[in-house]
Amino acid sequence: MRTTIALLAAAAALLGAGAAQPADQPARDHDITVDDYFTIANIGAVAVSPDGRTAAYIESRWEPPAEKRNADLWTVDTASRERRRLTFDSASESSPAWSADGRFIYYSAAYTRGEADTPPWDGSTQVWRIPAGGGEPQAVTRVVDGIGHFLLARDGRSLYYAVGAEQTDDEWKELREKFDELEYGHGVTTFTEIWALDLESWRATKLVDADRVIASSDVAADGRLAMITTPDEEQIHAEGWSRVDVWDPATREITVVTPDGWRAAHPSPFGWVNEVAWSDDGELLAFSVSFDGYPTLLYAALRSDRGYRLLELARPDGVEVSGGSLAWRPGSHDLCFICDQRARSRVHAITGVSASGAAGTALLTPGDVTAEGFAFDASGGTPVVITSTLTSPPDLYLVAAGGELQPLTRVNPQVDTWKLPSISLVQWDSRDGTAVEGILELPPGHQPSDGPLPLVVELHGGPSDATRYHFRYWIYGRTLLAANGYALLSPNYRGSTGYGDRFMVELVGRENDIDVQDILTGVDAMIERGIADPERLGVMGWSNGGFLTNCLITSTRRFKAASSGAGVIDQVLQWGLEDTPGHVINFMGGRLPWVDTQKYREGSPLYRLGEVRTPTLIHVGGDDPRVPAAHSRTLYRALRQYLGVPAELVIYPGEGHGLSTCEHRRAKLEWDLAWFKRYLLGEQPAQP
Repeated sequence: MRTTIALLAAAAALLGAGAAQPADQPARDHDITVDDYFTIANIGAVAVSPDGRTAAYIESRWEPPAEKRNADLWTVDTASRERRRLTFDSASESSPAWSADGRFIYYSAAYTRGEADTPPWDGSTQVWRIPAGGGEPQAVTRVVDGIGHFLLARDGRSLYYAVGAEQTDDEWKELREKFDELEYGHGVTTFTEIWALDLESWRATKLVDADRVIASSDVAADGRLAMITTPDEEQIHAEGWSRVDVWDPATREITVVTPDGWRAAHPSPFGWVNEVAWSDDGELLAFSVSFDGYPTLLYAALRSDRGYRLLELARPDGVEVSGGSLAWRPGSHDLCFICDQRARSRVHAITGVSASGAAGTALLTPGDVTAEGFAFDASGGTPVVITSTLTSPPDLYLVAAGGELQPLTRVNPQVDTWKLPSISLVQWDSRDGTAVEGILELPPGHQPSDGPLPLVVELHGGPSDATRYHFRYWIYGRTLLAANGYALLSPNYRGSTGYGDRFMVELVGRENDIDVQDILTGVDAMIERGIADPERLGVMGWSNGGFLTNCLITSTRRFKAASSGAGVIDQVLQWGLEDTPGHVINFMGGRLPWVDTQKYREGSPLYRLGEVRTPTLIHVGGDDPRVPAAHSRTLYRALRQYLGVPAELVIYPGEGHGLSTCEHRRAKLEWDLAWFKRYLLGEQPAQP
């Protein structure tokens, strides 16, 4: 087993309580607390002005007494770094877009004024615009019940927006309409219409009738509208039923770009189309298709006499494309996107795409980058990226020559005083010899001579995802546990993205098997290296991380405490209840439950629950459609009622697959901290 720990020299110089601080930086003398989590602002989207002088972005932050984070529109001058806040209401501002002349910023928001019960001030989502220098927002749309997504024409003369139109259309229509307060499995669908608003005459025209659901769209320079459509708004119909359509203004007809049979060569029939993006000249239409368990595929569609010809684009070597991140660099045929690569998320490009393929690839952001978004100006210059570092949450950076990142914002200056955990990359060999990597966080100032620490294993979701090499304070363990004296290991186990196609695909048909071995051998490595105390081991995770937590506590009794969040306990139950059942089918080797009952049994922790002795804290959203609460209730019943294992069940009312309110996130943080203190450190909970 290899014992090397990979540390970047730059990280070693920056991290840890004893690290030297630049002369103009405050001392790191603040011990991180739960309260500090709610001081962190996040950047969610960015758009660069046509001339490249200004970047507009959405910044969200907690603003008590509001329970949910408030998002607002900001700008920053790319030369002076001067920031300006443009909006102040709690209105869920999103999707900033510049007018072609750079005078206005368009965005969507749900404003409320007094007792207004008609748009635009009734809380429905509408399109707004605001002068780039600030001022009073102006409602662009006033659609009853609000709009879905929107986009601007490249010439700035028109705005396109989506609206919902409910239809009841099958043989039981009469009964469905008679008893319309009931919930039906199918037959009542909110389809999508696409409208165009002329920004000179302010007249709206319906372009696309409501006969399918349109998830997203993009408009070409000549007005052709590319759309991702599904037959129903249920999430299940994105898997295998989503397709790409193009509406042509010349003929007012729709062409299906991805016809029947185009999925035949895919690794699974249950892929979903992420986004559509036109090149500036309208010659190329790009889209991506993602799968649970398999790499994302990239396509370019080229217009021909017979419609559109599909060209699959080769990904850069060793990377996994992040679905939903495609964008053509303006003025070129360079297709840009975010890729996962060994715990980094970098902006890559496939260059010179044409009917014969591509000229090559390019890396726009080399180094230890964890990009979450990017944008260009109208000429394809002034690239701006959203990324975090080893010492700070996400900010905006200007990408200079050679990929150098120059900071444009510093939205979390308070972090400069925090005693940060040391963050390093660690590697080990799994039981079958496969190299596995993870992120290790240690308490500020910890030295090897201080002896082994209580270790908590934190497991990412997906599993087609990865824990990344950057600073992150979130509700699933990172930062807070290290700040409280624990070592935190986040393994990128088999099935994780960014470690090659084979590493990812090997998990298919082998859940609750090789992923568990990857994790346990990582724990062994931390013990052998003197980092972890074998008598004080904990494990935690959410979603697939919760599932793996359940797998681990049913596989071994070495963990003294566990926190299982939104975790699957039975694969048949999951297939029957979740909103994306293709996920289960893929990882069960493409088989349905009645075809291979043994495979579903092997992938389910349920059938080994009798082995559990680990005190387990269980979290779940009360309305979670992805991993319904039935799994968590089953686990709780087995542990507490039948096995006598210490267990607590925490259900968050009204929450889905993630937690959205301040109260619920605080509860998650404090419950986890108290649970591990009780069962790993032996501290009794505070008594009233």
